[in-house]
This record gives sequence, C-alpha cells and structure tokens, in this order.
Amino acid sequence: MRTMVVKIGSSTVVGADGKPDRPYLEQLAAQAAELQHAGWRLVVVSSGAIACGLPQLGLKRRPKDMPTLQAAASVGQSTLVSAYEDAFAAEGLTTSLVLLTRHDTAQRAAYLHARDTLTRLIELGVCPVVNENDTVSVEQIRFGDNDTLAALVSCLVGADLCVICSDIDGLYTANPGEDPNARLLPEVRRIDRTIIESAGDATSGVGTGGMITKIRAARVLMTAGIPMVVCDGHDSRQLVRLAAGEEVGTRFVPTAAKREIAPRKLWIALGDTVHGTLTVDDGAADALVRNGSSLLAVGVRAVEGSFERGDVVNIADPSGFVIARGRAEASSDELTLAAGRSQAEINGNRLLSDLAGRPAIHRDEMIVFG
Repeated sequence: MRTMVVKIGSSTVVGADGKPDRPYLEQLAAQAAELQHAGWRLVVVSSGAIACGLPQLGLKRRPKDMPTLQAAASVGQSTLVSAYEDAFAAEGLTTSLVLLTRHDTAQRAAYLHARDTLTRLIELGVCPVVNENDTVSVEQIRFGDNDTLAALVSCLVGADLCVICSDIDGLYTANPGEDPNARLLPEVRRIDRTIIESAGDATSGVGTGGMITKIRAARVLMTAGIPMVVCDGHDSRQLVRLAAGEEVGTRFVPTAAKREIAPRKLWIALGDTVHGTLTVDDGAADALVRNGSSLLAVGVRAVEGSFERGDVVNIADPSGFVIARGRAEASSDELTLAAGRSQAEINGNRLLSDLAGRPAIHRDEMIVFG
C-alpha cells in the first residue's frame, strides 16, 4: 500500500456561503474509494474550520483577535468533520479527526505517538482528517498554514506523495493574474531564487497560506525525498490521475531517495518563527551543503536580525539565497562581533574566545535544504 497526503485549502473545501462544499467532499470521497482499490491510502489535511465557524457566529469576515478566531475554530471544526464523515461514509469509508500542533512534532515522544496513531489508522483502512488544533494553539492560528502541516504529516507517515489542492492549478513563472505571459511549470527539480520570487505572496480571503508557503513546504519534502504536487483543488479527478502517473499541476521532484528527518529538525525547518539570517562565505556554504558540516563563526560574513542563543535563524549563501536553517549557538551580538574575523582574531578576542571553541550552529541543530 502507498500513502498519499492531500491538503485541501479553505477556499476549496468551504463554499461561498461559509458552509462545507458537500458536492466537493462527495467527489473527494469517491476518489478516495477509487484510490483504495488501486492500492493507495489517503490522509487528508483540511483547512476550513475557522471559515465554517464564521457564519455560525454571525461574522461576515475573518476576525483578527485571537479569542474570536479560536471560538470560530471550535464551532466550525465539528461542522467540517461532520461533512467529511457523511461524504466518506456514503462510499463505505471511515474517517477520523486528528488535531496536531507543532509541539507534537518537536518532542520526540509526542512525535512517535502521533506517527504510530496515524500509521495504525492507515493500516485499519481509515482516512484520517488532520487539522491544526486551532482552538488552543495560538501560534498556529497567527502564523501557521496547512501547507506546513501537510509537509509535517507527510514526513510523519512516510508518504509516497503529497498533494496540495489549491485555487490555482500550479506554480507559474509569474502571477498569471497580472502577467499574460506567465506559464505553468509542470516540474520543478530545484528551488532557487527564481522559483521563490515567482511564488509571490498571494493569499485567498479565507485562508492563511499563499504560494510561498507551498514552496517552503516543497523544499522540506524534497529534502526528505517525498514528491509534492500543487494542483487545482476543484479538478474532480486530480488525485486518481496523479496515482495513475499522469501529469497534473506542478510536481516538485526530490533529487534524493526518501529519508527520515529527525523531529527536531522538522520543527527547525517548518517553524515559522525565524529570528534572523546569517550570511556565510562560499567556503562555509560549500561545507554545509556538500559535507553536512557545522557552521563555524569564522564562516559568518554578515548578521541580520536580533536573536538569542537557541533561536532559529536562516543561513544564506553570499548571494542571499537561504540554504539552511538552524538553532543559533550564540546571540546576534556575539556573531556580529565575530563576522568577517579570522579564527585567530576570534580566539584572541576576550569577548569572542568562547565562540572559537564551539560552532555558531551545530549540524545536529540544522537542516540543509536540498
């Protein structure tokens, strides 16, 4: 059996009236049944709880204050899950609700419990419906997105394919709404600066993610050896077509075989709170990418942002392209003083001598993007 994780955005699963789009869910369930017969198991990562809760609370637009967002999530979650249950039951399929937060992937014990539960549900033929626990998880509502959650779940279950169903049919060379010459990219094998710039920052009116969040998720999945596809969520046969090997939307193709990423590194890679950026020289960049080395202070050329020891920071090459992310072993003040200095200068400086004997970011606390 193979496993497909499909993420469905709010603008896809929720209708204009703020209620679950039941015809859409019915065709999704029909695809799930067909996939099961073809040897695939489906895990659904679904947005839409907050959007479903708004009309029930008499709210016409998404609120900005946290208690109201959490209240909407609480009300809308039961409505959304009930709609999934009805649609899948009509196809003879059982669904379950799994609520996760990033804490469940950052802690090893919780990670293993979540993985074991999802794996057993899949083995029993259940289609888990996964969402962030928005009712109690403040950070996830304010900064989170289910593209990130889909990547986390895909790594948790060792998925064979992650599908991001959106209101656009893939990644374009430019915003197709603004540039008539924009063309769809059927395949991406490396995410470079051009790809990231083409993603823009567009979001729907009811969701929290945009194309850039999908690109970030793709970078992690490609590092984990898991292919990802971004496609039009309203195509009634897209999942079955993908399972059959057809080209649909944009496929992000990993260059390496599937491998497990430690839960701590997953949190570092997919956590939204990045406190700064360390720009490194060519030698350090090469050592990180090719050799999996730790980052030494002597390789740092510039420091951006304010952060303390233990905060997550990006690591960029001399061109400014982010190649890795990790937890800093020193504050921004220390690394700013050390930036551009030789090892001898760092070792001879009383304020920096401690930094000379340890890495700025240890390789065990870092993920290098493929």
